[in-house]
Amino acid sequence: MADMTTTSASRLRFNTPSDITFGIGCVRELGELAKQSGIRRALLVTDRGIASRGMHHSACASLEAAGVAVTVYDDVVADPPVEVIHAATALGAQADCDGVIGFGGGSSMDTAKLVATLLCNEQPLDAMYGVDQVRSTRKSLIQVPTTAGTGSEVTMISVVTTGANTKQGVVSRTLLADRVLLDPELTASMPAHVTAATGIDAMVHAIESYTSARLKNPMSDLFAREALRLLAGNIAAAVRTPEDLEARSAMLLGAMYAGQAFANAPVGAVHALAYPLGGNYHVPHGLSNSLVLPHVLRFNAPAAESMYRELLPIVVGDTRNKNTENASERLAEHCLALAQQVGGVLQTRGDRPTQPCGHLERLQHHRLVGPGGKDTAAATSCGTGGGGCRCRGAGALSRHLDRRGEAVARSHRRSDRVEELGPADGLRPRTWRLRYEPGCSCGPGAHRDPDGDHRQPDRQAYA
Repeated sequence: MADMTTTSASRLRFNTPSDITFGIGCVRELGELAKQSGIRRALLVTDRGIASRGMHHSACASLEAAGVAVTVYDDVVADPPVEVIHAATALGAQADCDGVIGFGGGSSMDTAKLVATLLCNEQPLDAMYGVDQVRSTRKSLIQVPTTAGTGSEVTMISVVTTGANTKQGVVSRTLLADRVLLDPELTASMPAHVTAATGIDAMVHAIESYTSARLKNPMSDLFAREALRLLAGNIAAAVRTPEDLEARSAMLLGAMYAGQAFANAPVGAVHALAYPLGGNYHVPHGLSNSLVLPHVLRFNAPAAESMYRELLPIVVGDTRNKNTENASERLAEHCLALAQQVGGVLQTRGDRPTQPCGHLERLQHHRLVGPGGKDTAAATSCGTGGGGCRCRGAGALSRHLDRRGEAVARSHRRSDRVEELGPADGLRPRTWRLRYEPGCSCGPGAHRDPDGDHRQPDRQAYA
């Protein structure tokens, strides 16, 4: 049997976008690069959170300055369902767009890949599921990540939610972007818990690629090792000091390198076990990976110990220390400690907080460990039964509405009626309308509609 730690290979194929631009402020070059790609009418695909903060304004301004008309689709949600893919495609077709720009996290970029293909109107989406099933051509595609984690900007896979608890993947070289823009400034506004979870997710990509039983090769190993060096060495600084652009730059490059690695040497058991958590419970992907990682490292130790010994000095940041004994256990413990240090994303036990909930991972934590596995623990921890929700800020509502609805809605409005609206109401599916009533403690900006309605899409917090 061949030694999979070898640095040589008799045959390999490495797939990655051919044009990658990196630099602080490089998003302002988007218009000229789009024009060079032949784009005259662009569809910019993003999510409501980014749009509400105006993060895409500089991208749109650059496009317009270069003479590229831009249409914005900002209804992407995490784990995008087929309805989102089709809605974005319909908007792009209506505007006669000849190019697509993915602007956001993995969900927005995954959506952009499929929309760029579906705009050619040569093959239906359900015929693309699987590996190398895409027969269609594609419109020009540019990816601009605003998170450092998924690596979707350089991968040839798109994941679609096809049912309440099911997902399908499209894997094809057709989905590889024509251009990628990496601007660290776009990631500086990521909340600490998102920085932590997506950073750990990227580290998992690199570790699993390096120990992959399929297609592991010298090039993927190079990218995986450098990704781990950058990610492990900078994640704490990026979480602690969000405006540290040096750390943000390292995280963004590291996430991309990890994406290039696992796009060519696939991920394994961590992702295989994490996907059901996301599909069934809508746990954020970075969190689900973090929960599973230490256990898989220990399980794989008999077969992968030699590779873990190679990775351990890189992850702990001490390449001079030659003591790599019991590497799998030490690597698992270090990753666990790192995740707890940067955001507690691996915490699976604990008391309910006595202070107002303010972080997405804390709410998810209580949802996961509630009595009998029920969601009510999260609602209770946020004050549903004790005088109203104490969370503050425009994001509080979306955090409380994830897959719960009425019980958590009461904490915002002291009422017991909630409406689920669908396409017939002129809104996208899974949208809750909560009537504002006296006593709601949401902070400024939470009531976005003139009549005081809350309108936040289900799972918007994770987009």
